[in-house]
Amino acid sequence: MIQHILIFIIGAIAGIGSVLDEAQTHRAIIVAPMIGAVLGDFTTGIIIGGTIEMLSLGWMNIGAAMAPDTALAGVISTILVVAGGQEISAGIAIAIPVAAAGSLLTIFVRTATVPVMHMADKSIEDGDLKRVDYLTALALSFQALRVAIPAVLVSVTVGADVVQNALNAIPDVVTGGLAVGGGMIVVVGYAMVINMIKTSELLPFLFLGFTVAAFIPFNLVALGVVGLVLALLYVQLHPSFANTVGVSDDSLEDEF
Repeated sequence: MIQHILIFIIGAIAGIGSVLDEAQTHRAIIVAPMIGAVLGDFTTGIIIGGTIEMLSLGWMNIGAAMAPDTALAGVISTILVVAGGQEISAGIAIAIPVAAAGSLLTIFVRTATVPVMHMADKSIEDGDLKRVDYLTALALSFQALRVAIPAVLVSVTVGADVVQNALNAIPDVVTGGLAVGGGMIVVVGYAMVINMIKTSELLPFLFLGFTVAAFIPFNLVALGVVGLVLALLYVQLHPSFANTVGVSDDSLEDEF
């Protein structure tokens, strides 16, 4: 019973962390060892958390686009391996569909919090800031329960088959519709971010990055290196850099 309560608390913290981000409590490398410690196998929790963390390095929320849910994946996978007696490889394998299901679940939860946010806006207009605090806590509780409830259910029923059957039970019309909507949200999310940070003189680098990613089989590390090199070249060739290091345009002309 104590274990279930602790799992519920850890799941709630991970769920809240998935929207606050500041403490990073939703990361698998954090939540999986915590679950492993509660279940009596801290080492296995570290192994699972580290493995899922490596798988999820490229997962992040951008704008309104929802990434796969590492919090739910880390919690469920650790419970299945430590308490359910599954192999670590099986726990890692189930983490991917669980993370995908978690992203669908968080879309439902975020949609459910929209009326709460409208109520908070009305409270701000009325000057009732205390009510805003309560409504914010209410919205966060939705995210807490999003991870805590599935975690407790799995810890009680423990079994990979149960989780897989639950995932398979989601109708295709739901997953398909959310996939289409999620694809649209990704585009809107990127557009919102670009609209906020766009600089006309840097847009060529944006288009270059998309072109390279689409037509050249670079991984994220290679793209990051290319981006860093281009950024350094841009800074060094920019006139403001020459003025900073004490090189004038006249001296450059004299050299040539």
